Amino acid sequence: MKRLAILISAAMLCLSAYPWGQKGHDTVAAIAERHLSAAAADSVNAILDGMSPVYWANWLDNASHTPDYAYTKTWHYKNIDQNQDYDSVAPLPEGDVVSATREQIAILAAPQSTRAQKNLALKILIHLVGDMHQPMHMGRYSDRGGNRLQVRFFDQGSNLHSVWDTKLPNAAHAWTYTEWADQLDRLSPDKASEVASGNIDDWARQTHSVAERLYDRFAPGSRISYNEIAAWTPVVEQQLLGGGLRLARILNALFDPASQDNPADF
Repeated sequence: MKRLAILISAAMLCLSAYPWGQKGHDTVAAIAERHLSAAAADSVNAILDGMSPVYWANWLDNASHTPDYAYTKTWHYKNIDQNQDYDSVAPLPEGDVVSATREQIAILAAPQSTRAQKNLALKILIHLVGDMHQPMHMGRYSDRGGNRLQVRFFDQGSNLHSVWDTKLPNAAHAWTYTEWADQLDRLSPDKASEVASGNIDDWARQTHSVAERLYDRFAPGSRISYNEIAAWTPVVEQQLLGGGLRLARILNALFDPASQDNPADF
């Protein structure tokens, strides 16, 4: 029984580290897919062997726990501790969500990259752009991105990372990922372009600023209930929509010759 309890505890720890939960990642990928140009959609379809970006949106969360892809474990986040600012934190030698995202873009843009290399890079990129928009993945090293910051969600014990991954989004809207995409992806073309503007550092800084707001609002032991769900749901929506629109912009820059964006500028 003791061994079983340990295994269950370890499994729950792994699950709590998953960013956005599956539904959030699927939503980001679904929104991105809707904004691909015809040329980009054709290239993405070819590289992914006909599978949708949504199909691969959560793949890296599982793959990172396997021997073949264990090197990607640190790629899901960039830790910025209290009293640090974004620009003062050096990239992790093993890679973090910012440096790894740029690495995948470079692989996809390089003419010498093989088809297999592009397939892997694209699957990773789809996931990492979603990760970059989950605030706790730009959280503090001292509490492992909120995993050690204990709170209560209504009357259930939890941590801030897990609340943001799944509990808060699910309490906000009991939607499928397609319903999330349908309801969020309603901006005018001009407004959507505005949201998608900037580069990877701009987007990561913005997500980190949300993380800092969460830390200011939720001290250890905080109880998260109806008022907090109402207050933070628009931020969840903002982050998921922004992730989808920005992923689409990257993919259009990579695969559409008519795009005005240069992949190297991200």
